[in-house]
Amino acid sequence: MKLKIQKEDIQHALQNIQGIVDKKTTMPILSHFMLKVNDEASIMATDLDIALKGPLKAEIIQKGGLCIPARKLFEIAREVDGEIILEAQDNNWVKVTSGKSTFKLMGLPEEDFPALPEVSKSEEVTIKAETLKTMIEKTIYATGESDTRYTLNGLLMHFIPKNNNIELKIVGTDGHRLSVIAEKLEGSLSEEKKLILPKKAAIELKKLLEGSVDNITIYIDKNHLFFGADKVMLTSRLIEGTYPNYEQVVPKNNDKHVIIDKVAFLKALKRTSIMSRERTNAVRLDLESGKITLISMNPDIGEAREEIGAEYKGEPMSIGYNARYVMDILQAMGGESVQLELQEPLSPSLLKEPENKGYTCVVMPMRT
Repeated sequence: MKLKIQKEDIQHALQNIQGIVDKKTTMPILSHFMLKVNDEASIMATDLDIALKGPLKAEIIQKGGLCIPARKLFEIAREVDGEIILEAQDNNWVKVTSGKSTFKLMGLPEEDFPALPEVSKSEEVTIKAETLKTMIEKTIYATGESDTRYTLNGLLMHFIPKNNNIELKIVGTDGHRLSVIAEKLEGSLSEEKKLILPKKAAIELKKLLEGSVDNITIYIDKNHLFFGADKVMLTSRLIEGTYPNYEQVVPKNNDKHVIIDKVAFLKALKRTSIMSRERTNAVRLDLESGKITLISMNPDIGEAREEIGAEYKGEPMSIGYNARYVMDILQAMGGESVQLELQEPLSPSLLKEPENKGYTCVVMPMRT
């Protein structure tokens, strides 16, 4: 195996797999990627739950295949100048040459690389890449981090067949806040499907969607989701289990409505939360006609208080939140304003983008 590659091409390809290759694995092969060279060159990486396979632009001199340490080759490609020549040597070594620099890396035989799941094309849906990227960005912050309720450590992808199209809802929750966004897609499915995509896979998918991709095709299997775009295929094992009934969590009768300038609200939360207790990040909102006063208190340090204008005509009320949860929501939202819908001080609150009816966030208040 021998091929010549431009620095930018190999760097870009290796950058895309850095989040997938397993650096602390007890299986050395998982810290490697497989370079396969036939009429075209392609690379594959997996951690056994997620896999990425894609083309590599190169001038092919000799065909073959080898598993190469992903991190080390990425570091070499980042530091050298000009084109890179990769050449397989005896006993699975690979020689890397660029200008007057030469490196030798110990590889592994391609036969050691785990087999990737076969792409199932029985059920498929096509969606605009920008739409799917936005849906992930607006929900992923709410997913759990190593939660013992393991179904919360991923995004729910809820496909609902409707007449001649499909409604896709993506949901993230960690039990304290929830985010749901809905979009209509063209196409048809045999039945409603609720699939839980692991958070790591969603992050890697978002990276893939940031490239120059117009549409992405989602192939649905019983245990896997496959995302195909421009000859690149991302495969993810699904999280098994039942996702909470998110529709029951979204309150239907929050009658107190507040409209606030999003940027002003975010900045005020950042400032007042400086003085909150680190463990709770608690900030209290005192609502009165035409304004909100944000207050945080910490007996060991002091307190902070700030007033911002708001469209509110209801009775005065006070409500407390973990400021970080609300800031995460505001940072994911577009538009200039945010609508806050409330009921009682300890009832779930709704946050909405006034111009996006398909996007809803729920946050649980706290005692302050």
